Amino acid sequence: MPIKTLQIPTADGRADAFAAFPDHGERHPGVLMYADGFGIRPVLREMAHELAGHGYYVLVPNLFYRHGPTPVIELPEHIGEEARPALMAQLMPLIEAHTVERVLHDADAYLRFLTAQPEVAAGPVAVTGYCIGGLLAMRTAAAHPGQVAALAAFHAPVGVDGPGAFAEIAAQIHFGHAESDLTPEALGELNRALDAAKVDYTSEIYPGTVHGFTMSDTDAFDPAGLQRHWDRLLPLLNRTLANSY
Repeated sequence: MPIKTLQIPTADGRADAFAAFPDHGERHPGVLMYADGFGIRPVLREMAHELAGHGYYVLVPNLFYRHGPTPVIELPEHIGEEARPALMAQLMPLIEAHTVERVLHDADAYLRFLTAQPEVAAGPVAVTGYCIGGLLAMRTAAAHPGQVAALAAFHAPVGVDGPGAFAEIAAQIHFGHAESDLTPEALGELNRALDAAKVDYTSEIYPGTVHGFTMSDTDAFDPAGLQRHWDRLLPLLNRTLANSY
């Protein structure tokens, strides 16, 4: 399974990125994958590689390229709870500087680049993301309703833009929430906003999980939660992308 290092031209410079895709010669449906706040590292390469093995071209950009190439901050091999506060102190200024305007400019560039790759088939694409990356995926889907057919976000703050944020989304949606992030009451409120937006969605709390449960290099990792994520993500992509080509 090839993994290619790339440079994506954007309005503010070049974003380093990588892509994983099948090694046979056909063209494949495109997926834009947004990392969590810790950014590109081995676990993201593993997840992109896994998804590519199901027949997709997966593009993973460095969200914080304006502050330097990957790794933007030095990360331990395992992100334990004792390391998290110091890492978040470094990351929060980068996250706060990543305004909605920047997100949307970058989304334009990422999708333009993704769909121009010779290994990517013509047609709709998917966006998926983790933690803050899930919010970026949601904003990307809302800004490109004619292009994004599937949106998935995991342990992501998808409600922070308010209930009106879902109105422009035309994609089929799956939101997988950590039990530590969302109470059943908050889930009900979020799902009522999705109902009001008349979007096609599933939105559920993954039992027994804490924020970051998909990431195997953190103390938050939950193997059952990661498997549930694949069990939701792969059928979503199959429904929306695989039958479109």
